[in-house]
Amino acid sequence: MIIATNVQKKFGRLVALDRISLSCNKGQTIALIGPNGSGKTTFIKCLLGMVLPDSGFITINQQNIHQNWQYRQQIGYMPQISRFPDNMRIEQVLDMVRDIRYQPGQQLDEELIEAFELKRQFGKRMRTLSGGTRQKVSACLAFLFNPAILILDEPTAGLDPVASEVLKNKIATEKAKGKLTLITSHVLSDLDDLVSEIIYLQDGKLRFHESVSRLQEKTGEAKLNKVMARIMLQKTAQS
Repeated sequence: MIIATNVQKKFGRLVALDRISLSCNKGQTIALIGPNGSGKTTFIKCLLGMVLPDSGFITINQQNIHQNWQYRQQIGYMPQISRFPDNMRIEQVLDMVRDIRYQPGQQLDEELIEAFELKRQFGKRMRTLSGGTRQKVSACLAFLFNPAILILDEPTAGLDPVASEVLKNKIATEKAKGKLTLITSHVLSDLDDLVSEIIYLQDGKLRFHESVSRLQEKTGEAKLNKVMARIMLQKTAQS
């Protein structure tokens, strides 16, 4: 569904993405991980059309996304930090985004609105909400339009354990439907039993893109945090 070919992006002398080439396919749930400054955010912004690569290109469903804004209708995006008009109520925010994005005949997915019991808080203004409730609103918007591709940036940050499990169950459900999900997270334990692939970026370079099962086989570890710790130790020993 997504193919990046030799994608490079510089900000002055900083090489944020250094000729990244990778492919992400239908039905995969992929962890996009790496240390701060590794290029994860820049890569996501390139996928969303918020940043234009200096060279290389990205295709989604075999269509080059350059100067083709329509592809964004296939994407549901949940940013790490959401910004909403402070004076608007939750219901008004949802209605506003529906008015902007809804396509005739489109089937809306309001499952998370129900699961988070968000309707009970529809009258609350955004400025009064806790960080966790703002995350719930952001998650609902990401899934609302039944997109084929989900890009979730630190989706469980700020969520209580119950809400976090609700969201992870929803991600698993959408994976079973054949959707592609990209997730960034510094809390690898949140990704156990959820992701099927790992993309690891460092210093703007793609260090590896492998299946979780293959990495578990290589390291002899089951939990993702231990898998990554073992890989990092191996790489340090080799350098």
